[in-house]
Amino acid sequence: MFTILKTIHITCVIFSITGYMIRGIWMMRESPWLHKKWVRVLPHIIDTTLLVSAILLAVQIQQYPFVHGWLTAKVLALIAYIVVGAVGLKYGRTKKIRVTAWLVAIATFLYIVLVALTRQVLPYLA
Repeated sequence: MFTILKTIHITCVIFSITGYMIRGIWMMRESPWLHKKWVRVLPHIIDTTLLVSAILLAVQIQQYPFVHGWLTAKVLALIAYIVVGAVGLKYGRTKKIRVTAWLVAIATFLYIVLVALTRQVLPYLA
């Protein structure tokens, strides 16, 4: 069961960041694709599956946010990623703000992945 959950989680991670990057490119190009209903709905399905699989994995390995530092770092970075990502795709007032936030969100995502791989709050030092 652990292997299946982990596979689902990693697959959703790949789909989530790929979709975010594509939507960011569409945002920069002002593409009409960005406004299609499936483009607005699919990320929520993927990200919900990602979050549920993350919770189930945490329960399975018995490591929890606010108990284990690396998982706390991932959760806090995830919140930052969601906020900055929303500014990047939707709420930034200017294209410059949206592009900057989009890039910061991608960097935050990379941090989350590094924390997951190293189980260190500061994975750059691992």
